[in-house]
Amino acid sequence: MSNPDQAPEPRQTDRWLEPGKTNLQVIYILYLASFVIGITGIVGIVLAHLNRGKSEAWLESHYTWAIRTFWLGLLGALISGLLMIVMIGMLTMILVGIWVIVRTIVGLQKLSRNEPIGNPQSWLL
Repeated sequence: MSNPDQAPEPRQTDRWLEPGKTNLQVIYILYLASFVIGITGIVGIVLAHLNRGKSEAWLESHYTWAIRTFWLGLLGALISGLLMIVMIGMLTMILVGIWVIVRTIVGLQKLSRNEPIGNPQSWLL
């Protein structure tokens, strides 16, 4: 029996929206899914910005990493789009895609090992 004075416990299904490890896993997966379903990356960046600054320091390094991955990837994609005029844009677009995938996988791996991102402000790894 539950005490009527107690607030109900949050449902387990709501945890992916709350700041923390599960939320970051969802964000990283949304980034990867954006290569197939474009809009998911936008959902991921919104979740990252909404939950940044609300969890432990090692998780905050992942939020910074995820946010920078999205915005720098978008910048790279825009520059690659402009470079399509001079015929090297396709190559740079592929390189930007690989860069985003690698950063996302590195983030997922470190997150699964409960490790922070060493230098979340980095452009590389």
